[in-house]
Amino acid sequence: MSRIGKKPVPLTKGVTATISGQTIEVKGPKGTRSFTATDDVTMTIENDAVVVKPRGMSKRARQQWGMARSMVDNLVVGVTTGFKKELEIQGVGYRAALAGNVLKLSLGYSHEVNFEVPKGVTATVPKQTEIILEGIDQQLVGQVAANIREWRQPEPYKGKGIRYKDEYIFRKEGKKK
Repeated sequence: MSRIGKKPVPLTKGVTATISGQTIEVKGPKGTRSFTATDDVTMTIENDAVVVKPRGMSKRARQQWGMARSMVDNLVVGVTTGFKKELEIQGVGYRAALAGNVLKLSLGYSHEVNFEVPKGVTATVPKQTEIILEGIDQQLVGQVAANIREWRQPEPYKGKGIRYKDEYIFRKEGKKK
């Protein structure tokens, strides 16, 4: 039995959900998101909450049960509070600047990296060494953060590069004489 799937997803104030077939559409103060579940689960709205139940007890139905419930919960969280990823830049001369929706990154290359932030994600640069990404789609925000981090991943000797805030980088000791 899925422990996650058993819990209903509460619809907070200002959030409405409509179900048509296997697709659920959630509207909230930050926008609208939708998710199409597989045929292994059924979704219903009961007492201002979305309830997800499996259509059988096959292994696939039980897997989809918890996953579908998590996806619906992410929709509700996305349209109410949104998702946020914070990146830190460490290294001498490494910095970021925002020009419109283009993130200009100086990362020790011979050229400046211009990263265009896609629709659905807003980027802010409070300091030259911090990047904050926000949006209502958790997958999109995480993917954009991973794409930015990919330009200069933190290295294990000095820790230079782009890292997630509060990420621990395992440090290695340098060569000894």
